[in-house]
Amino acid sequence: VQLVESGGGLVQAGVSLNLSCAAPGRSLSSYAMGWFRQAPGKEREFVATINWSGGSTYYADSVKGRFTISRDNAKNTVYLQMNSLKPKDTAVYYCAVDLHTIVIVTASDVDYWGQGAQVTVSS
Repeated sequence: VQLVESGGGLVQAGVSLNLSCAAPGRSLSSYAMGWFRQAPGKEREFVATINWSGGSTYYADSVKGRFTISRDNAKNTVYLQMNSLKPKDTAVYYCAVDLHTIVIVTASDVDYWGQGAQVTVSS
C-alpha cells in the first residue's frame, strides 16, 4: 500500500495547515488510519487516529482541540487539519494505515507508513 502525504511546509506560529494522505489505486475505506509525528532526536509519537467510517476519532493530549482528523473514503484520502500551530508541533508527520484493528493505538499497530511530510513552525 502506497501512502502519499502532502500539505506540509514552513509556517509561523498560530496559523493553520492541512495535511492530506492519499492512497492511489487502493481503497482504504475499510481500515483505520492515523497520523504520527517525529521531531528531531525524538521517537515517533501518535497524533490522531480515525476508524473506517470516520465515526470514531482519538487524539494525543498535546493536539486535542487544535487538530482534527477526517477522511473522505470516496477519495481514498485522510486529512489532518492543524490549527493554532506551535513551534513544538515541528516534526515530520507520517500517515499510517492499520489493516487489522479498529483504530490505531500505537506505532506497532501500523501496517504501512507514508513517506512523511515536514511541518516547521517558527515562533
